[in-house]
Amino acid sequence: MTHPDDSRAGGLIGWATAYLAERGIEQARREARLLFELAYGREVSWQLTHADESMPEPDVFVDFVRRRGAGEPMAYLSGKKGFWTLDLEVTPDTLIPRGDTETLIEALLRHRPDRRSVTSVLDLGTGSGCLLLAALSEYPQALGIGVDRKERTARQARKNSALNNLASRADFVVADWSDPLNSRFDVVLSNPPYIPKADIPGLMKDVVAYEPGAALDGGEDGLDAYRQIIPRLSDLLEPHGLAILEFGIGQEEDVAGIARKAGLSVVEHCSDLAGIIRAIVLSPQVHS
Repeated sequence: MTHPDDSRAGGLIGWATAYLAERGIEQARREARLLFELAYGREVSWQLTHADESMPEPDVFVDFVRRRGAGEPMAYLSGKKGFWTLDLEVTPDTLIPRGDTETLIEALLRHRPDRRSVTSVLDLGTGSGCLLLAALSEYPQALGIGVDRKERTARQARKNSALNNLASRADFVVADWSDPLNSRFDVVLSNPPYIPKADIPGLMKDVVAYEPGAALDGGEDGLDAYRQIIPRLSDLLEPHGLAILEFGIGQEEDVAGIARKAGLSVVEHCSDLAGIIRAIVLSPQVHS
């Protein structure tokens, strides 16, 4: 059935559920309800009590369902994604923030529990601005800079800083990693591209087809960005500073090796809620 023949709320949701399930979308009924809310502004509680209510022209809803069935991520359909305590706008110019990346903020809070201890933050490859803005939200005295290669991406991060009342403490620079910077920071955060080039076609179809390839492609072995970022950290970090970097599954030893070669100390490997090692905490090497 390619078009709903029942214009009642329950009928539309039932059609969408079947349509999405046929196309391999997991939790199809949940997704159908989210799309209904997106199209009609009616929350699940309303949907459950008004299943027999006739709805107006369903073209917008049908369009959302078909796009989701084709694999377009929900975050791009809604233009919104939550991260940490923030509400962010996302576009196809930016990687969709994921819960795994919150591991970096958890690690930062663990190592710097005093909210007055961080006054400067650098986010390399800022994307939506999620990491920088989450850090600034937790450290009220901190100022931060987010760096991204694309002007459109930096513009979106700048917009997110305003939406979360952090624009006065965040600035965004268009550059190749840290090239134009000559300051030192208490904290450097980064979620760089880390997918090996040959692995990208095997990712989920909604990632491959819709999310920006430059934010995924880590080169032949997935480590290109770390070879660029890590050797610069000694010049970017204050003596007491920390760098926290996300990486892919199974890359922890390779990233740690690059860090040690650059003269940095490995403070901790950090696991996400599923127990998968997702991030590394680095500090400038202390010489006795």
